[in-house]
Amino acid sequence: MTTYKLLWVDDEIELLKAHILFLEKKGYQVETVTNGYDALDRCAEEAFDLILLDENMPGLSGLETLTRVKELLPATPVVMVTKSEEEHIMEQAIGAKIADYLIKPVNPTQILLTLKKNIQQKEIVTEHTQSNYQQDFARLGMQINDASSIEEWKEVYKKLTYWELQLSETESGMQEMLSMQRREANAEFAKFIRKNYMRWMEKPEERPVMSPDIFKHTIFPLLDKGEKVFLIVIDNFRYDQWRVLLNEIADTFTVEENLYCSILPTATQYARNAIFSGLMPNNIAKMFPELWVDEDSEEGKNLNEEPLVRTQLGRYRRKNTFSYHKINHSNAAEKFVSQIPQLQKNDLNVVVINFIDMLSHARTESLMVRELASNEAAYRSITQSWLRHSAVSDLFRSLAAHDCTVVLTTDHGSIRCYNPIKVIGDRNTNTNLRYKLGKNLSYNQKEVFEIKEPVRAGLPSPNLSTTYIFATQDDFFAYPNNYSYYVQYYKDTFQHGGISMEEMLVPLITLKGRKR
Repeated sequence: MTTYKLLWVDDEIELLKAHILFLEKKGYQVETVTNGYDALDRCAEEAFDLILLDENMPGLSGLETLTRVKELLPATPVVMVTKSEEEHIMEQAIGAKIADYLIKPVNPTQILLTLKKNIQQKEIVTEHTQSNYQQDFARLGMQINDASSIEEWKEVYKKLTYWELQLSETESGMQEMLSMQRREANAEFAKFIRKNYMRWMEKPEERPVMSPDIFKHTIFPLLDKGEKVFLIVIDNFRYDQWRVLLNEIADTFTVEENLYCSILPTATQYARNAIFSGLMPNNIAKMFPELWVDEDSEEGKNLNEEPLVRTQLGRYRRKNTFSYHKINHSNAAEKFVSQIPQLQKNDLNVVVINFIDMLSHARTESLMVRELASNEAAYRSITQSWLRHSAVSDLFRSLAAHDCTVVLTTDHGSIRCYNPIKVIGDRNTNTNLRYKLGKNLSYNQKEVFEIKEPVRAGLPSPNLSTTYIFATQDDFFAYPNNYSYYVQYYKDTFQHGGISMEEMLVPLITLKGRKR
């Protein structure tokens, strides 16, 4: 059992002997001094887990002692114990970053609570979280085995993400257990998609909300109510990243959280163009061939998003005014924020933000970025830091202060890939690691989800014999040529295009500013 060392500074320490005995019986080691100068001497000689500090002492006051203790031991929590209830003293103590503030007379239980909160919180939280996950493990396993609808899969994914976020804040050894359960869930989710995807494509009335349905399902009803709508599409934005972002904006917005299901491939060219056009990719290619960019083209795959929005508004005979903006860096975000008052004249403003997708690609290509975003928790942390310290933070604050509704979504998520599976294709085969299309693909049918009739799945078919194949779980495609190098380079990278909860079940959030 760990013994925690306390320093108690009080000029009437003799009156606190009963409290000290109580703490020593609880396993704490308590050292006492009667003035601020002695406290500083002890802090210069030794580290303490927590300091209890009287505010009203002769000589060096508690507040003066506090300031100088913080210089010596900046990370050590200090609890102010005082008879004073004066507000300015409380504010000064809080300003000096005290851990807690107790008013005399204090009882032993109060002190014990503040010690547990400030010294042992991490291990108590770890133990409690670990115990709760263990209790939920079997129940969640049953949910995974029984899930037979998209709504049930959303609940499974939300629960797994909840535990991932909880456990990542602790020093628990349960993360590996959770990772195994997530892999099991993704294996079952892939079976669910195999079973239902083609039916969804052929009977749209039976499918869940998917990429081409976003405008009809969410945007148009808001416009019909007279709302001014800002649609923010953060490329490659996962549900766990949304939950982290929520912590940053929850105090400024009321939030309605939903998930929707991305189409396949879970890649920008297909999924985002489907959102903006309201059409499956095959119909975009047929109806607006000038706006569809083939897989083997050198042209950018997402250069026609504004005209695709216009075609969707036109097909529904809507007269809504709209603008389109793409934000690739902070200068563009700052410029957009400055334009918000004028943009409110439009019924709809569409904003695409590419930072997270750029981060995902940078992590693959740069060893330094891979070190910084070494796992999901670090990846989320960078996302949070970006939001907190970039102009995008100003964007959300500004939108919260205006009379508008914000719809926040994405085109697809991504999954961290570990398991290479071999595929052979000709020189025209696309480069994506989670899906392939071509007329001469060679692969193990049991390892992939294959679509041999692309048109039935709403996908373009460049050749009569074009086949699409999709990786599932945490697989990625690798060519036999130079196999070892290829696998080493792409293993443990975030990829998208295939079938997983992380790629397909993505945020669809409605936000309204609290200050309206």
